This record gives sequence, C-alpha cells and structure tokens, in this order.
Amino acid sequence: ESRATVAPDKEINIQWYIPPMAKESNDRETKVLLLYAYNTNPIRISDISSTSMFSGHLWIPLARIISLREKLSDLKEQIELSIQASMSFSTSERTSFHEQNETLKIIPSFKPKRSDAKVHLDGKIEEIAKRCLSEVKALLSVDPALSSPLTEIPFDVTLQSITNLKDMFDLANGCIISDGSLFNWMISLLH
Repeated sequence: ESRATVAPDKEINIQWYIPPMAKESNDRETKVLLLYAYNTNPIRISDISSTSMFSGHLWIPLARIISLREKLSDLKEQIELSIQASMSFSTSERTSFHEQNETLKIIPSFKPKRSDAKVHLDGKIEEIAKRCLSEVKALLSVDPALSSPLTEIPFDVTLQSITNLKDMFDLANGCIISDGSLFNWMISLLH
C-alpha cells in the first residue's frame, strides 16, 4: 500500500498556505495559513470516518514565523556545535588513552551520536530552547493569552526533534512529524 493511502504510525502533517499578496491596509499584518492534519492511531484511507483523525488551521503572522524559524535555526546550530564538541572530547580521550597504553592493539570503534539520541543541553542552550519553544507554544495555542512561558522542555531534545520543529515552520515545504514526544507536544497545542 502506498504512503498516500496508509498512515501506519501516529503522525502530524504540516502544510502552509501563503495567500496572494493583496493590497492590505497599513494596520493589518500579513498572515499565512497553517494547515494541519494528524492521526492518533494507524489509519487507512478507507477509514475516512475514523475518530482518530483530526485536522485544522491557524492564521499566523508571517513576520513571527520568519523570526521563529531563524531562532530555531540558531538553536539547531548550537545543538550541532554542542554535539561536535562532545564528540571531539570523546575522541581525544580515546586517543590519549591509546597513546598511553601501547600494548592495546584494537582501538574501540568510534560511533557518532545518532540524530535521534537525546542531547544534553548546557544552561545557555537550554534557555535558548525554552524561549524558542515558548514562542512555538504561543503561536500554536488556541488561546495565546493563556500561553505562559515554558519552565521545562516538553519533549526529548534530539537533533532530529529540533530539525523537525525547524522544518515545521518551513513555509515552502512543511513537514511530517511521526509518533514521539515532539508529536505528543504538538498535538497538545493543537487539540
């Protein structure tokens, strides 16, 4: 069966619609339409009446999306640098151990961290993440007035989860986020 007829896992599909730029009055900001659909159980296209499928839309100011995407790009870069630094430290530790012990004939294979491995965030990166995620929460919450800043990160931070979050705000492509802690958080905001 094709991907178009089956959703074997829980997933949310995000798409953006940018309406034609009509001449607007000066007091209105340009908004774009976030279209989303998600399923909370595996489904087939033949289950159109399924109670586990949901969809909706939100109008969001374009300027806020562009700003948020830049912040998420910066956060992703900080996480990548942090991972590289920890990998470099780990490699230098192994090298110095090997140099000290000349009888050691086999060097343990070095396995880079996978993109779905949970990342340890230092205080600075954690604060940047909380600010970005608070902004995501404010943009996607049904009632933004009730959206208070986050005091803790609501999902497992992995390079893949941050990449997915950044891709979610890619106006040209949108994204699909599969089952996991990021999926659960997104659903809690949109439900």
